[in-house]
Amino acid sequence: FARMFVQVCLYFYCKCLWRCLKFVVRKLTGRCELQRICYNTKPGAARTMKIEASLKGSKSKRLQTSVSVHPDAIEKTIDDIMELKRINPDINPQLGVSLQACLLQIVGYRNLIAEVEKLRREPYDSENPQHEEMLLKLWKCLKPNSPLKARISKQWCEIGFQGDDPKTDFRGMGLLGLYNLVYFAEWDTEIAQQVLSDSLHPKYREVTKKELSQFSKAEWEKKKFDKAIGYSFAIVGINITDLAYNLLVSGALKTHFYNVAPEAPTLTHFQQTFCYLMHEFHKFWIEEDPLDIMEFNRVREKFHKRILKQLQNPEMALCPHFAASESLINM
Repeated sequence: FARMFVQVCLYFYCKCLWRCLKFVVRKLTGRCELQRICYNTKPGAARTMKIEASLKGSKSKRLQTSVSVHPDAIEKTIDDIMELKRINPDINPQLGVSLQACLLQIVGYRNLIAEVEKLRREPYDSENPQHEEMLLKLWKCLKPNSPLKARISKQWCEIGFQGDDPKTDFRGMGLLGLYNLVYFAEWDTEIAQQVLSDSLHPKYREVTKKELSQFSKAEWEKKKFDKAIGYSFAIVGINITDLAYNLLVSGALKTHFYNVAPEAPTLTHFQQTFCYLMHEFHKFWIEEDPLDIMEFNRVREKFHKRILKQLQNPEMALCPHFAASESLINM
């Protein structure tokens, strides 16, 4: 009964009191909610997310659907909003500009999800010359001094694939995984090669008293060279692609994209974010110092929670100016 009473109260508040409050505030200030947001909130995620919430929560269908229009229809949509809200564009010229920037971001984010989803759903096809060309480009960027001896080769394991033919490893993320890996290797080559090198070379470490109490000396001697930083670079890249994809689809990346993309976020913004996540996961893996690769899921989940927490800050921009991380180069 108590739960039902609370729900009824919340419903009454949302449907009645909140609308009454907005009406009173508009009469007192002479501005509608959209005007108050644009004039009182600085550009970026804070403003765009408030505008998005206001439009979606409006009782007007025209305002509700404005967040899903085609990019070419945004200007007309702004005119419709101004007319519906009885706002004179000659007296409020900046409002139209601000609303347009916000709608470009909101609509662009929706379109980016569709573009990323399309790539994720497209399987790798070894009969497609474009797919094969991208795969070979990945090898050349990561191993420029080691020619690939054959298309089907054990060499693929050197960059972190599981078998002789990488195409089987792209099943989970489709072409999206390959697109991200190639972007990382081509545009942030030095860091990508550094991360790959670290992932291949075990890191010797002395046994601590606590660890020694958990393992026999023989077990430790077996583990201390295996544990390393070691992980499969390409497989982890596909896994981090999955993490980036989930952040995008859940809406968590809105904070980041609305702060870094002045207009519509693009696939390039998504790929830059992937590169950032690869940088940060690599450093996080080292900080966590896992005993072996079996701890990967634990480390990944902890990393995921850290990124989510960062994105709760409306001013957060994960990689405002995409560039290679000097801290990684110096490791």
